[in-house]
Amino acid sequence: MASRQLAIVIDAADPDALREFWVAAMGYEPFGAAGPYRSAVPPAGSTGLKLVFQQVPEPQTATKNRLHLDIIVGDEIEAEAERLVGLGASPITELIVEVGTKWMVLADPEGNEFCLVYDT
Repeated sequence: MASRQLAIVIDAADPDALREFWVAAMGYEPFGAAGPYRSAVPPAGSTGLKLVFQQVPEPQTATKNRLHLDIIVGDEIEAEAERLVGLGASPITELIVEVGTKWMVLADPEGNEFCLVYDT
């Protein structure tokens, strides 16, 4: 069996705004739009997952995310957190140092949690 490509789908109330946030956060490029879907991909010559933003009617709930993105940023956690907060993210935790690594939890403008990590 050949390997398959993988995309991460993120529910959104406003897929255009959420895509704009993640394009700026990750250095991605908008890729396309069809109906309630918007997508973003790494720039040409780069590797990474395709992100798809799917407009849904129900809001984010207070339950724990069952899936989240880890953005590996090395020693730049605090600086990257500051940059992303400037783009509309919200900090959820302070810096956590545990099990030989460190990370910080943030939420995107629609409340989807993600982590900035030293390494996974």
